[in-house]
Amino acid sequence: MPSPSHAAPSPGRRSALTPVLLSLAMLVAIISSLGAPLIPTIARVDGVSVAGAQWSLTVTMLVGAVATPAMGRLGDGPHRRRVILAGLAVVLVGSVLAALPLSFAWLIVGRALQGVGIGLTPLAMATVRDALPAEKARPAIATLSLTSAVGVGLGYPVTGLFATYLGLHSGFWFAAVAAAVVLVACALVLPPSPARPSHRLDTPGALLLGLGLGGLLFALSQAERWGWTSPRLLIVGLAAILLLVWWVLHELRTAHPLVDVRLVKQRTVLATDLTAVLSGVGLYVMMSVVTRYVQTPPSAGYGFGATVVVTGLTLVPFSLASLVSGRVVRVLVRRVPLASLLPLGCVVSLVGTIVFVCARGSLWEMFVLMGVIGLGVGFTVSVMPALIVSAVPAHETGSATSFNQVVKYIGYSTGSALSAVVVTSAAGSSSVPPNRDYGTAGVLDCAVWILTALVAWLLVRPHRTAGRTAGRTVPAARGGQAREAAVVAAEPVQAAETDTAEPATPADQLLPGAARRTARQDVSGRPGADR
Repeated sequence: MPSPSHAAPSPGRRSALTPVLLSLAMLVAIISSLGAPLIPTIARVDGVSVAGAQWSLTVTMLVGAVATPAMGRLGDGPHRRRVILAGLAVVLVGSVLAALPLSFAWLIVGRALQGVGIGLTPLAMATVRDALPAEKARPAIATLSLTSAVGVGLGYPVTGLFATYLGLHSGFWFAAVAAAVVLVACALVLPPSPARPSHRLDTPGALLLGLGLGGLLFALSQAERWGWTSPRLLIVGLAAILLLVWWVLHELRTAHPLVDVRLVKQRTVLATDLTAVLSGVGLYVMMSVVTRYVQTPPSAGYGFGATVVVTGLTLVPFSLASLVSGRVVRVLVRRVPLASLLPLGCVVSLVGTIVFVCARGSLWEMFVLMGVIGLGVGFTVSVMPALIVSAVPAHETGSATSFNQVVKYIGYSTGSALSAVVVTSAAGSSSVPPNRDYGTAGVLDCAVWILTALVAWLLVRPHRTAGRTAGRTVPAARGGQAREAAVVAAEPVQAAETDTAEPATPADQLLPGAARRTARQDVSGRPGADR
C-alpha cells in the first residue's frame, strides 16, 4: 500500500503515472548518451580540440555526481513534486542552450544543466514506491531501471540519426522537445509530495564536492598542455584535493550530510565504492576511445570513418549485454558466492578491453568488445547493491547506496576526462592521434580493470563480509540473505543502488517478503531465516 503520509493519486492519474515516469527515465538515459558519439563532430563543428570537446560528456557526468544526492535530499519529503518539475525545467533550458548555434562555451553550459536530469530517476522510483501499491510498485521500479539501460542503447543511434541528417544541434533540439513533453505530462499526473519532514540541503557540501571534483578533472584535462610537472597543474591539482578533503571532513561533522561518508569505514561498503569508481573510469575510458576510434577516417592508417549513426550502433551491444547479465546473475548467484561475482564482472570487462588492444582491425570487433564489456559491467552493477544491502543495517542502506551512486559518477567523469588525456591529438582540431595512443589507452584500461578486480577480490571475500549494528557484528554475506538481495538487484532493480530520495527505507521496501524478514532479523540481531 502507498505510504499513509502520501496522498494517493486519483485512479486516472495512477494509471498514467508509471508510463509518464518511464518516459522521464528514458529522457534521462537519452540525455546522458548525447555526448560520446558526438564528440568528434562537436570538435569539427565548433573548431575545438577533441580533448576540449570531451568536456561535453565529462561535464554532464560531473554535474550528475553532485545533483543526484542533492536532489535526493531536496526531494525527500514535501518538496519532491516541485524538485522533479524544477529539474525537468532545468533540463529543458539546458537542452535549448545546447541546441542553439551559440559558442562552444554555451554548449558546455547547456550540457551541464542537462546533467541535473541524472538525479531525476531516483526520485521517479521513490514516487512510484509511495504512490502505488507494493505489488505494482516493485515491477514498476524494475522497469524504470530497465528503461534507463535501454534508453542509453536507443539514445546513441537515435541522436546519431538526427546529427547525421539534420545537423549536430538537431539531437539537442530532440532532447528539448522531449523534455518539454515530459515536463507537461509530469505536471499533470505527479501526485502530491509525501507529508514528511524535510532536512536542510547541505549546500556547502554540494559546493565543496563540485568545486573539488571539477578542479581535479580540469587539472587532468590540462595536463598534456601545461605539462605534468608544471606549477600551474600542481597548484590546481593540490587545491582540488584539499577541497575534496575539506568536503569529507565537512560531511563527517554535519548533522544531515549530502552523503553519509561514515559508512565507507565498513569493509564491504569501501570495497563496493572503490569498485564503483574504478569500474566507472574503466568503462568511460573505453567508451570514449571506441567512439573516437571508429569515426577516424581510414586515411589516418586506422579507423573506419564510421558515421555518427554507426558509431551509436557500436554501443548498443553494451546496453543489451548489460540487460542480459542481470538474468545471468540470477542464475549464478544460487551457485557462486556473491562476493566472487564482483571480481568476475571486472575480469569479463578486462577480456573485452584486451580485445581492443589486440584486435581492432575490423568494425565487427568493436561490436563484440563493447558487448563483452557490457556483460562485465552488468555483473558489477547488479552485484553492488546486493552487497551493500547485505552489509549494512536496513536504516543505513539508502545512505550507503547514495554514496555508491556519487562515486560511480565520479568514476564516469574521471574516465571521460582521462580518455582525452591519453589519446592526445596534435595542435588543431583537424589532426588525429597516432594509432599507438589508442593502444596505450587500451593497456591503461586493462590496468584499471585488473586493479578493480584485485580490490573487489581482496576486500570482499566470501563469508568475510559483515555489517555492524547496535555494537554487534552481523554476518552479512551469508547464503540466503545475500542471494535473495542479489536476485532482487539483478532483476535488474538498481533502485537500491540509485534511490537517494528515501534514505531510511529503500532496501526494506524493494526486497521481497522473505528477504525483508531476513534483513529485519539481522538488524535486530536475531538469527536470519537461512540459519
